[in-house]
Amino acid sequence: MNDILSTTGHRPWPLPRSPWAMTQRWNDLLFAHWPVPAAELVHLLPPELVVDTFDGTAWVGVVPFWMDQVRMRGVPPVPGASRFPELNLRTYVRERNSNRAGVYFFSLDAASLLAVAFARTIYRLPYYWARMRIEETGTGTRAGNEFRYTSERKMTQPRAGFRATYRSLGRQHPKRAIEQFLTERYALYTADPRGKIFRGNIHHLPWTLEEAEADFEINELPLAHGIRLPAEEPLLHYSRQLVVYVWSLESLPAPGVRTAGAPVPAAP
Repeated sequence: MNDILSTTGHRPWPLPRSPWAMTQRWNDLLFAHWPVPAAELVHLLPPELVVDTFDGTAWVGVVPFWMDQVRMRGVPPVPGASRFPELNLRTYVRERNSNRAGVYFFSLDAASLLAVAFARTIYRLPYYWARMRIEETGTGTRAGNEFRYTSERKMTQPRAGFRATYRSLGRQHPKRAIEQFLTERYALYTADPRGKIFRGNIHHLPWTLEEAEADFEINELPLAHGIRLPAEEPLLHYSRQLVVYVWSLESLPAPGVRTAGAPVPAAP
């Protein structure tokens, strides 16, 4: 823990002065990213946030993984809420007032009803309860590197099912600019029912990415949230494991309220 929290040279801003609130470990994660015109996402974001782009293009990510070692600071792991699969649908944003960059989640599906209730209540994140399963399917040279992932959201309409097989190709390489843009994010953004926007600071070591392949049988999440993905193949990366620390939420100022010394935001 101390090694992770003391390694901060890669961060775009310092760690918060307050103590972290939650820790968790993410495992066998697939980043699947599609380029999407920024104009198609603007109406899905709150006014405090602007679409962040790479070379003028926005990106939408579908990210399946499983997490464990989930716990609140000073509290033992809670049975039924400390290990479960999760699947999120996300894009990348900047704060209109300060230009700070982070992740905006359209949805997060989880297999733990207790974790869903907690995240919706405490972190105001758009979590959904889903029937989920991740199986290691690789054999021989693919042992430990191939996974079959299924998810079917419960008690909601429209349908939001997901079924895919993904595999690591085992090859690592230094992160390019696009991979840095898509993965090295140290804040998340969410809103409460009244539309007030919050930032959650996060911290982890730099992502270690491996080349990946994936076969998508069902991917209904984007359309369920008003997003149409292009027909082209996604950009794929796999990561084996990452420990993450999360801070309590901070409220953002309303649009037009400038923070002291805030830079002018980049155009989306």
